[in-house]
Amino acid sequence: MNEHEQSCKKRWLSHKNGRINTLKKLWKAYCEGEDSAYYKKIDEEYGNIFEYGLCFDYVAPGTFTDQNEGYWRYQLSYGGPSDEFRFYASGLNGGCYRIEYVFLDWYDGSVRGLKGKDLEFLEEIWTWFRDSGTVENTYNTGMEGI
Repeated sequence: MNEHEQSCKKRWLSHKNGRINTLKKLWKAYCEGEDSAYYKKIDEEYGNIFEYGLCFDYVAPGTFTDQNEGYWRYQLSYGGPSDEFRFYASGLNGGCYRIEYVFLDWYDGSVRGLKGKDLEFLEEIWTWFRDSGTVENTYNTGMEGI
């Protein structure tokens, strides 16, 4: 059985680990600065943290059937498969009370909350998005017309 024939539940962990490993490399390069050799190496291989992923947006409550709660989506890929991190926070200036990694592939999907060091790392990314004004801006855009 090849990878695409396995359920998303079975593939979730390896895809989540791959995404987090890449994000950690990009984050380290960003923190070290553009003049560092590490930054230049990572930028050449992956691009930079600003280019990674497709979008960061707010998904208002009720956007999808049975979705009662809004969340911020850091969408990394789309199609088959697609994946994203979902940040659930109480208010624009607070921390997250839940962060999930979502892996979807044609009529199948797996969603699990992050724990431990993965959770700590994505909380750091959340703080960066929040402190840069991205959280507030995407929330306001996502709530337009609602």
